[in-house]
Amino acid sequence: MRFQTPLIPGTLIRRYMRFLSEVELETGDVVRAHCPNPGSMLGMKDAGLRVWLEPNDDPKKKLNYGWRLIEYPDGTWAGIDTSLPNKLVKTALADKAIPELAAYPSIKPEQKYGQNSRVDFLLQGPDLPDAYVEVKSVTLSRKTGLAEFPDSVTDRGAKHLAELAQVAAAGHRAILFYVVQRTGCTHVQVASDIDPAYASAYAAARQAGVEVIAYATQIDQFGVSLTHPLEHLDPLA
Repeated sequence: MRFQTPLIPGTLIRRYMRFLSEVELETGDVVRAHCPNPGSMLGMKDAGLRVWLEPNDDPKKKLNYGWRLIEYPDGTWAGIDTSLPNKLVKTALADKAIPELAAYPSIKPEQKYGQNSRVDFLLQGPDLPDAYVEVKSVTLSRKTGLAEFPDSVTDRGAKHLAELAQVAAAGHRAILFYVVQRTGCTHVQVASDIDPAYASAYAAARQAGVEVIAYATQIDQFGVSLTHPLEHLDPLA
């Protein structure tokens, strides 16, 4: 997905109050930008990082800039928008670009399931088991080539895993889809040290038959796109 408006570079001063950031532009001006990531952003909010902002002149928006990307000193990139992975997966599903899921003609987003939850996508087709797809944005990388999830304790993530396990036990396909918004990664692994409860829920879900699909992304100042599958490693593997 290409950015509608050309991005402009700057230097991160701080990220604060979850949805706000201050950035110094190359002109020397300091601006506030919306941060579309309410998570911990471990390794993504350090002062001095080179970041890319999307300007806008929408009178309905409170801020004139939206923070979109990080460009690390080693040349790798990260996308910080947690809503983008769902859009990427939706487009890829419609284009039949995900071989594991290409057989499904019906794609229904945001369907109710479990206990007061909504699955990101429900896929259906004649003579096919229903496929429940839960998408997660992965941005943490503490070791070269390795992407990790989660970057903080996530009770919600563990709840989703338990519900996916129930879906698999009922005879449907249950799929955890990791979209790695961090270039330079070849593998994905659960960050057991950050959230042991999530790791336990993940292990139980895998044993129940939950499938894991992980895809890399191509990221630069022009856009973000889903590219190719990545290998996923079970905890302590």
